[in-house]
Formats: sequence, C-alpha cells, structure tokens
Amino acid sequence: MRALLNPVVVPDLGLVIFRPGASLLAHFRRGRMLLENEPDRLVDMPNGELPPADQPLAEDPALSGVFENEAVLRRAGGINGLESWLSDESGCQWPHEDWHDENMTTMRHQPGAIRLCWHCDNKLRDHSTEQLAGIARANAAAYIIATARRELGFDNYHPLTLPELCWWLARNGLANTLPDDAARQVLRIPKEEIKHVYRESDLVPGMPTPREIVQEAAKQVLALRIDPETPESFMLRPKRRRWENEKYTRWVKGQQCMCCNNPADDPHHLIGHGNGGMGTKAHDLFVIPLCRAHHDALHADTVAFEEKYGSQLVLLFRFLERALAIGVLA
Repeated sequence: MRALLNPVVVPDLGLVIFRPGASLLAHFRRGRMLLENEPDRLVDMPNGELPPADQPLAEDPALSGVFENEAVLRRAGGINGLESWLSDESGCQWPHEDWHDENMTTMRHQPGAIRLCWHCDNKLRDHSTEQLAGIARANAAAYIIATARRELGFDNYHPLTLPELCWWLARNGLANTLPDDAARQVLRIPKEEIKHVYRESDLVPGMPTPREIVQEAAKQVLALRIDPETPESFMLRPKRRRWENEKYTRWVKGQQCMCCNNPADDPHHLIGHGNGGMGTKAHDLFVIPLCRAHHDALHADTVAFEEKYGSQLVLLFRFLERALAIGVLA
C-alpha cells in the first residue's frame, strides 16, 4: 500500500498525526510503516491511496521492438495469458463511443489483444487501424512488464528498471531482443561519437556491439528447459535421447578436480549405474571435473577409486549442487 497523507505536527508532544480514513486504517495495523518525502511527480495527486507505480519502460520507444516480439510475449504467457490478464480488469478500452455494454470480451490485434465491450467488439471486429494497434501494443507491454516484475519478486508498486528488464530477458534466453541503445544504457557505455576523420590508432576492429556483450554475458547461465509432454513420453518403449551441451562440459573442464583441487583436465561422464556401456554414455549433465591422473585412475579401477574418494553419485550430487547454487544451472 502507498498513500499520500497530510501530517499534523504536534511539536510540544513530539508527535506526528495522520488521518488515513477508514478505508486505509487496516494497513496501519500490520506493523511499522515506511515514510518518505513526497516526490515532485506526485505533487498534483490527491490525498489517499496511490495506484500501482507507472511503468516508464512501457512508453520507451527504444523498447517497442522488445514488447512487440512474439518470443518475448510467448515467454510471458502467450496471447492466451494476455487475454486472461486483460479479463481480470473491467472497462472497455475503446474511448470513441458514448455508450458501452456491461459485458466484456477481448479482441486480438497485432501485436497483442484489446479488452472491449460487446458493443465495440461488434463494431471493431476484423478492423485493423493504427489506433487499435497502439492500444494492443500498450497492453502487451504492460503484461510483459507485469510478468517480469512478478517473476523477479517485486510487487505492483515497483517501477521496473531497464537493468531489471535486461536481466529478465537474459535469464530467459531473450537477450538478443534487446536493442543496442538499451544495452548501451545498461552497460553504461557512452554513445559512440562518429567522426569524419579517424586516426589509425582509433580504429578497433571487431569490437562487439553492446547487445552482443549482453548476449555473451547471458550465455554464462545454462537454462534447462522442462517439457512434460515430449513425444517419447507417450511411447511404451521410447528411444533414448542423450542430452548434450558442449557449453556446460567446457565449463566443467575449467573447474577444480573433485579429488585434489588441482585444475581439471577432463569432464568425466558417470560410468556404472546404467551408464557408460555401449550406447548408454551418460548425459552431459552427469559429469564431474577430474584431473588427468584421477580420471585415468577412475577408469582403471572404479571400485578402488570410489573406496578412496567416495561414490561417483555423491561427487556428482555435490558438483550439481554447487553449479545450481552459483547460477551456472538455472
């Protein structure tokens, strides 16, 4: 809850009194309240509870490509999720009618959807105008921001910032949708000055763009997709598919050996326990970092190795726990 209230100062008693009104009184029974000075942007607002925070990112023309991107909308919940979100509110969004029906529906219009009453829906169905597109665009932007804000753990009063939106896109494999200008702001890279004449020493070949820098940083986190309805899951005897990820095994190879803490040389794939035979090599997820000496020792005598250093399953569990804890697996 946020509210604008006029304080009554009683200096002789050292007290400050607020009169929130009956509708807001319950919020003051929950414990301590955060107080702050009134910002300039709220000077013209009346006293009482404030609406959820405005989202400046939704109105930023540099981010229009992000909010109109089908992959971004699909990650936020898709067109069906957008329509359900619109249905939670009331009121027709078409402002050019004097009368509106009390029943509401949604009409799909690129790049999203619009909430309309039945009267306006009958008039506008199958129409396509720039004004309708503007409403649909604003709805898609608000829905995507609301989803990102919720998944990042913020409440409805939090105005999402550009770095927060960038992080949400990166963690969902959508960093490539971020425009260069926005990526430049996130990385605090000054705008490149275009000169008519360059010295040879000023020429830097092959410099990555700001968006490419963000994309490369996002690749440090490996996202595991969950698909509970794969075609194989409906088969009585499904064919085995081995999960491969060179990026992850390359990272594993760069860690310390699980046995001696020296730099690892190899990502060891689990053997035994149903893995390691003909056509049953373990998935790339089931690997631990080992130096060359301990890797050779494990393959030479698995029983002796596990008696000295512990079960491969225990070592694998410890390594996976660390990879998850530091965000490499997400």
